[in-house]
Amino acid sequence: MTLVWRPLLRTLCLVTSSPRIPEMRPSLSLGASWTSVTKLGLHTKPRMPPCDFTPERYQSLAYNRVLEIHKQHLSPVVTAYFQKPLLLHQGHMEWLFDAEGNRYLDFFSGIVTVSVGHCHPKVNTIAQKQLGRLWHTSTVFFNPSIHEYAEKLSALLPEPLKVIFLTNSGSEANDLAMLMARAHTNNIDIISFRGAYHGCSPYTLGLTNVGPYKMQLPSGMGCQSTMCPDVFRGPWGGSHCRDSPVQTIRKCSCAPDCCQAKDQYIEQFKDTLNTSVAKSVAGFFAEPIQGVNGVVQYPKGFLKEAFELVRERGGVCIADEVIKEENLQENSQEVGTYMLLKFAKLRDEFEIVGDIRGKGLMIGIEMVQDKMSRQPLSREEVNQIHEDCKNMGLLIGRGGIFSQTFRIAPSMCITKPEVDFAVDVLRSALTQHLERRVK
Repeated sequence: MTLVWRPLLRTLCLVTSSPRIPEMRPSLSLGASWTSVTKLGLHTKPRMPPCDFTPERYQSLAYNRVLEIHKQHLSPVVTAYFQKPLLLHQGHMEWLFDAEGNRYLDFFSGIVTVSVGHCHPKVNTIAQKQLGRLWHTSTVFFNPSIHEYAEKLSALLPEPLKVIFLTNSGSEANDLAMLMARAHTNNIDIISFRGAYHGCSPYTLGLTNVGPYKMQLPSGMGCQSTMCPDVFRGPWGGSHCRDSPVQTIRKCSCAPDCCQAKDQYIEQFKDTLNTSVAKSVAGFFAEPIQGVNGVVQYPKGFLKEAFELVRERGGVCIADEVIKEENLQENSQEVGTYMLLKFAKLRDEFEIVGDIRGKGLMIGIEMVQDKMSRQPLSREEVNQIHEDCKNMGLLIGRGGIFSQTFRIAPSMCITKPEVDFAVDVLRSALTQHLERRVK
């Protein structure tokens, strides 16, 4: 995580490439194994795209031994996906391989962390070169690498974001951002959205507003939550709210250049400023698109207006954000839009697919009981669809307050044929789910 800060100005930008604390996931337990793949009909298992990488033969701990060690020596907080969690052995770009040699297309990237792919050859080469030259010396001595990185990173950022402070994780960066915001403004109150995830350190836990992360302990002095402007699940939303080629299925009478939902959510934000904090505030934390809460996308123009309101009260605005080589950002936009439109077709095909949203390669697929009620699909049903995707070779994430949203975040090297495979897998899993319902 990198914290970019310009002294005496009111904007912070957080750039992260570090894994976050694991989000809501099913507990580790024995259950259906990989052999359950054979139960899938041949017509339901899409053909996986080719991969020219051959993994090494697995020669480490047996699965049962790993399970035993996990239960005895790892905190119960460290949970894993699936009835029988995968024992992963090796990764290459967008692919992962388990201990049995099975191959998976990774569409979650280590909880949105492995942006350029697993074990990218360029990253491996540079890391090995650095490890052979110099490890840790602390910041009391100069070394060229940190200065080269700071110069390249700052060149990508607009004025006045030109000063870099490197940290080890997202929680640590947000922790520091809270301290700096309060020290700079001499104010205490900091606002964040409900459903937001900004870390689980004792300091940042007050900013995180996701129930399963909360403990029965006081946390976050001076932290206040405000309504999340969710145009799908919130009280207001329509068919023109998002800066996206895919909108919600909700209807509205807004003209193309205005958004009544945005105006309503801004009024709620003003109400928080008028009733829940002091006249002067320290800051406002916001993910431009909420991740852990299920890739929630706000109405166009909301953050700009909210930032202006915070600055009027003396506060700073902190955006939880995140390569220049190989045209990866261009690929994210092109393939991401292609993927978003492909997944949107599933919403038209299946009543239980309530919403498709996101931008670039960060996409959320929200599962519902039906489109009219928008009630979340039960955790058990979502779990089974999740298992079926894994059994067909696709790994995706979970999010949302009720764990009802599939989080799609592949590495930036993903290709259109691999997107087609992922869409076919999810379509097959949804079809199987409907067949089980009929039975």
